[in-house]
Amino acid sequence: MHSTEQRTPSQDVTELMLGGRRFTILGTAHVSQASVDSVRELIAAERPDRVCVEIDTGRYNSLTDPDAWRKLDIFRVLRERKGFLLLGNLVLASFQKRLGLDLGVKPGAEMLAAIEASEELEIPYSFCDREIQTTLRRAWRNSSLWGKNKMLAALLASVFSGEKLDEAEIEALKNKNALEGMMQELSEYLPGAKTVLIDERDHYLAANIYKSVGEHVVAVIGAGHLPGVVRKLEQFAAAEESPDTEDLDHVPPPKVWARALPYLLPAVIVGLIAYGFVQGGFAGGMRSLGMWIIVNGTLSALGAAAALAHPLTVVGSFLAAPFTSMNPTIGVGFVSAALEAWLRKPRVDDFERLQTDIAQLRGFFRNRFTRILLVFLFATIGSAIGTFIAIPLLFPGAGA
Repeated sequence: MHSTEQRTPSQDVTELMLGGRRFTILGTAHVSQASVDSVRELIAAERPDRVCVEIDTGRYNSLTDPDAWRKLDIFRVLRERKGFLLLGNLVLASFQKRLGLDLGVKPGAEMLAAIEASEELEIPYSFCDREIQTTLRRAWRNSSLWGKNKMLAALLASVFSGEKLDEAEIEALKNKNALEGMMQELSEYLPGAKTVLIDERDHYLAANIYKSVGEHVVAVIGAGHLPGVVRKLEQFAAAEESPDTEDLDHVPPPKVWARALPYLLPAVIVGLIAYGFVQGGFAGGMRSLGMWIIVNGTLSALGAAAALAHPLTVVGSFLAAPFTSMNPTIGVGFVSAALEAWLRKPRVDDFERLQTDIAQLRGFFRNRFTRILLVFLFATIGSAIGTFIAIPLLFPGAGA
């Protein structure tokens, strides 16, 4: 194996010679016009045997099919318990969308430019990234309970943030040292998510690039993955074996405690209410039951109200939360969101405005589609908080 590395003055291109094959890796800023131009210029100048693009089929379809969101069945998403994943995906898209609007560049434009340039020059190309849903699900599953809370807080904070960067600051994100500092900060803040979002994707991207057919391969990836992908490519070449990504395409089953918790909590709640009847008679039992309904229902209803839900959705959240919290097969978020979708069905213009609305906070609440997801999220969070507040109050003597 022989490896050489050459960089342009902007430090965004790496050349590797591995096992007699040439790999040209271009790191982009994702929402930079300079990156779009660099992609086209590099492919036209190199005329490689294949181009690998950091994108998956789902993201490609969402970028190229303006009607993709209209085809989405919101009830199916909620029924399959993918509400959190979809909202997380939209929040991530929102962050890039806001940056892109400031610069006049559509998020993912440089990846589409790579595909278009390849098609124009009749160069074979392939998608080398993992499906975003798999990545998000693995990140969620790989995080601790505290990590999940921090991840959720970070996603929500990005929606409420009004931070804007100019083009010079965006281009600065391509600097290797700044990116490595960001990666280190992420690994300390969310180590479980960092493993999935960065380390695993470095391996996944590098594996698909390395397995690509051709003597000369050009890969277009986000600059944040450039150092990791280069290291992985060199490791694969040193091992002289084809890398495997099969395990990274599957979502691991939840841990034992995570599977048991949805059943354990209802058992504890029912047991405490039943004990209230035994210890305090009818009055004591009704006090415990009333406390549970009021606390859990009220906080879930407040969550729905915070998402600007329909008044009947707020009432429905109050009524449903105390009972769905004791049912591991259905959550109040599903009930609240389904009720909101029925009362305020998303219109055609909601889907047409979706990509614009997610770029601003009020757009998330104004758009009926995203508001359904916010109702789902906030009602769920309210009920969860209500559960942990109510449980101590159910112990005999707690409310005396």
